[in-house]
Amino acid sequence: MAVYIRRLHSSIFSKTKPFLLQNHITIPRLYDFRLFSASPPRHSNPNPRTRSLTPLEKQFETWVSRLSPGFTSADVDAALREQSDPDLALDVFRWTALQPGYRHSPSTYHTMLDISVSSRRLSTAESLISDVLSGACPPDLPLLNSAIRFCCSHRRLFSRAFDLYRLMLRPSAACRPSLETFSLLLGVLLNRFGKPPICYIYLRSVRSLVRQMKTAGIIPDTYTLNLIIKAYAICLDMDEAMRVFREMELYECEPNEYTYGYITKGFCEKGLVDRGFGSFTEMRDKGFVPTSSVYMALICSLAMEERFDESIRVLFDMLENSLRPDVLTYRTVLEGMCRGGRTEEAFKLLEDLGRNTKGMDRRVYSDLLDGMHWLCNPQD
Repeated sequence: MAVYIRRLHSSIFSKTKPFLLQNHITIPRLYDFRLFSASPPRHSNPNPRTRSLTPLEKQFETWVSRLSPGFTSADVDAALREQSDPDLALDVFRWTALQPGYRHSPSTYHTMLDISVSSRRLSTAESLISDVLSGACPPDLPLLNSAIRFCCSHRRLFSRAFDLYRLMLRPSAACRPSLETFSLLLGVLLNRFGKPPICYIYLRSVRSLVRQMKTAGIIPDTYTLNLIIKAYAICLDMDEAMRVFREMELYECEPNEYTYGYITKGFCEKGLVDRGFGSFTEMRDKGFVPTSSVYMALICSLAMEERFDESIRVLFDMLENSLRPDVLTYRTVLEGMCRGGRTEEAFKLLEDLGRNTKGMDRRVYSDLLDGMHWLCNPQD
């Protein structure tokens, strides 16, 4: 039996071996570790094909080669400023961050953020701000102010601006908020103001920022005080607005046309027309010209109080300063005069406004004339 098995084995192997050798088939060993090696196999071709670099890759290699071994953040900052292509600058910024022993400084982050914002790479700017919030670099006042300015210019990043502000308030932070910081935050809060009661919600944040600004010992300027006055005036808290107005002298700040404009419009919207007209008179005596919205608010308020002579005087003062009222302002004055029994004066005023080249166009004149005729003769 054993002899038969050996003959069978020799006959099978003698028929199989020529087939394996003829077809160059190799049978791997069960535990051949070369099959599981992490190193790639060597090419038998002595001249392998290499991919040529693209122009952008060549330009990147050129810029990287300019950074000598042991480069500092100042070298990277200079390289970023000299780069005209924002995408290539971002590649250099990311490549240097991966080099051992190197960490970006606040100046390099600031430069890269300015490049991203100026070139409209908004997603890149948001990523850089996220890195700053996560502690990728030490807090720095110019960097954080630039990041807050970017967040304030985009409505959806409103909360991110205050995250950066809270980063400044950490005890470990080496920088503290400046006047520019508070001005940016007050401005973005005012952009959220709307009609009551929405404005009262954000007014509490304005009060909190003002208290923190005073606690930090920061002296406000005219622009910042105007923002505070505007916030109070929109919420019709005119007592607080006038208190800030009187504080301007303590801070050696001079009120301008915006200061008087916010106060005038706030008094008119609150129904205190006398005080609003007094603020307007003081503003005009100083040579300041209000905006169109302030003019129209005062004209309508005076007309609704049936103080038509003063309303007409303010109206022509507005026209002399090359500002044009809207149709509602004209209608409030003219129709108010018709209801008050001064119909002839109203039609004469309409003719004077129609002849005034700065007054109104013909279509508006025709609509107002039809409305006044209907108001004086409703049976027709």
